[in-house]
Amino acid sequence: MDIEKLKLFISLAETLSFNRTSELCHVSPSTLSRTIQQLEAQLNNRLFERDNRTVTLTHQGNTFLGFARDIVQQWETAQESMQADANKLKGSLSIYCSVTASYSFLFDMLKNFRAHQPDIEIKLHTGDPAQAIDRVYAGEEDISIAAKPDILPSGVEFKRFASSKLVFISPIEDKFFMPLPNESEAELWQRLPLILSERGLARQRLNQWLRARSIKPSIYAQVAGNEAIVSMVSLGLGIGLVPEIVVANSPLKNKVKVFQGQPDLKSFDVGLCVLQKRLRSPIIHSFWSQVKENVG
Repeated sequence: MDIEKLKLFISLAETLSFNRTSELCHVSPSTLSRTIQQLEAQLNNRLFERDNRTVTLTHQGNTFLGFARDIVQQWETAQESMQADANKLKGSLSIYCSVTASYSFLFDMLKNFRAHQPDIEIKLHTGDPAQAIDRVYAGEEDISIAAKPDILPSGVEFKRFASSKLVFISPIEDKFFMPLPNESEAELWQRLPLILSERGLARQRLNQWLRARSIKPSIYAQVAGNEAIVSMVSLGLGIGLVPEIVVANSPLKNKVKVFQGQPDLKSFDVGLCVLQKRLRSPIIHSFWSQVKENVG
């Protein structure tokens, strides 16, 4: 099957926009539409449902997406291996991480990598850190910076290079969030307005801590991304739970402070995440190898 056709299909499945995919892949909308029709004819299945306003993947299209990604990845790995034999690497590497991780860790990693592999195109995507491992597992990214979950998905490799405490933060002017006289721990945490991540390791650890104490928290807001939590806390909307490293690198760090009476939540490991089978790619292996593991 034509690799270029598969790449067009994958791009359309990710953008769900013919116009956007045409721009990204430098093909005309008519060429893109004809390519998808040819794939659907070969497979004897509709891959997309489309009308004048929306494009969505069918069930068959979603199934084929996993196959297409796997085939394209194998093809690119084969190409990279032949380039490596010729002592040159060319291609691209997609990396996913949070905004904080991009300037806390990624700067030095990319600086070192580019010094050794100047011809590799870096595709950096930032967003909610809770999605980091899922995106790698689904084949949407080559590698990600992620917090290590208690149980890694099968086939996923993790290399630790840092750790961070989980801390509750409050606004500098936090008179509304101070413990009251004779207030019990449960009463305090049931009264405080909490700003939490929608999902992810920090939320899981807090939920475990609350359940162990039969505390039903007062949740003011649930957001995606730790940076948004720091922003909302700085506005005096509540107290938030974030990794300590997020606060240390936030432009709003002078407008928040560590909350008194921190619960004892387990720190988490930060590291690189990749599918084990993708380490056969010389480009991915090169990036993986240049990051030193911290086992302390």
